[in-house]
Amino acid sequence: MYHSYYLILTCGDKNCWTYTANNMKNTEQITKGKRWVVKIGSSLLTNDGQGLDENRIAGWVKQLAELSDAGMEIILVSSGAVATGMGRLGWTSRPESLDFLQAAAAVGQSSLVQCYQDCFNPYGYQTAQMLLTHDDLSNRHRYLNARNAMRTLLSLNVIPIINENDSIVTDEIRFGDNDTLAALVANLIEADALIILTDQQGLFDADPRNNPNAKLISQAKANDPLIAQFATGAGALGSGGMATKVKAAILAARSGSVTQICAGKESDVLLRLRKGEMLGTQLMPNQQPVVARKQWLAGHLQTRGVVKLDAGAAKALSEQGRSLLPVGVVSVEGKFQRGDAVSCVDVQGKPIAIGLINYDAPESRRLCKKPSSEIHKILGYVAEPELIHRDNLVIL
Repeated sequence: MYHSYYLILTCGDKNCWTYTANNMKNTEQITKGKRWVVKIGSSLLTNDGQGLDENRIAGWVKQLAELSDAGMEIILVSSGAVATGMGRLGWTSRPESLDFLQAAAAVGQSSLVQCYQDCFNPYGYQTAQMLLTHDDLSNRHRYLNARNAMRTLLSLNVIPIINENDSIVTDEIRFGDNDTLAALVANLIEADALIILTDQQGLFDADPRNNPNAKLISQAKANDPLIAQFATGAGALGSGGMATKVKAAILAARSGSVTQICAGKESDVLLRLRKGEMLGTQLMPNQQPVVARKQWLAGHLQTRGVVKLDAGAAKALSEQGRSLLPVGVVSVEGKFQRGDAVSCVDVQGKPIAIGLINYDAPESRRLCKKPSSEIHKILGYVAEPELIHRDNLVIL
């Protein structure tokens, strides 16, 4: 029988780390947070490589629908395209050749998404497929496109189903993993929690498959230095493993998301987590979500232009925490594209904020001093009513 403990890491000297039992304060981001990213791995989705386990998928969908009915916003990151394609093609072992992996992903992706839609149909929910690569979330222009698309889907009460675009990527399919992608999605849409469902109970201090005395780590900080040492390698079907889940928790923590790693086969696992039951391993961020995300943005932005604000807009940003509307912009300088970072200054030229802008430089100049209601008339389309959304602003 496995044991569990709460983990606080302390350093006795430079050569020795120790851990002590302590009941750390449980975060409300799991029990009260509005937005979850839920990641389900390949080993859970398939019957040992023999195709999709539709009954198990239906069980998770039932829970997700119940959470959505209660007002939560759910983004599902689902592995399984390659494993599903393997089943449809009659393959019993994961191929090593890149072109065969891409072929399996292409064959399996349609079945994977259709299975989810069929399971969501009885509950009245529509799903939307979004295939991404890590590059999509590192390029600022595509970052905003992906973010806006997901926000719109959530506003329409649609369940986004995210997967890597395995049929065309190269290095991601060899070395990437959906744990990392799920963490980047959590950063993208400021999720309260990242829930990683796996075939293990959580993170142990030893491999529980080989050591009956292995202890489950119930709760710890995501960046504790000993956590990575407890991670194990990947299984036969997956491309990740516990090590990638720990790395994902560190990534998710940079925008303030708490990560829960737990057994997907547990009965009603998602509903029990929502009710506050401690299942698996909880890896917590060091900072509150807003502070963490702002610091993350501030550390990754290089400005490409300057937007000068009138007194009212400067006050709205610096004192009231509002978004920047085009009506409050006096002038625009520089050459930048949608998604680039620009500096916001007051009429005296004093820097106020840095943010990701929603329109190219020529478009932004045309929108100066104009109300948001006229954007479509001026440009012929509307990307966003704000020039810079407050979630993408860092006040200086």
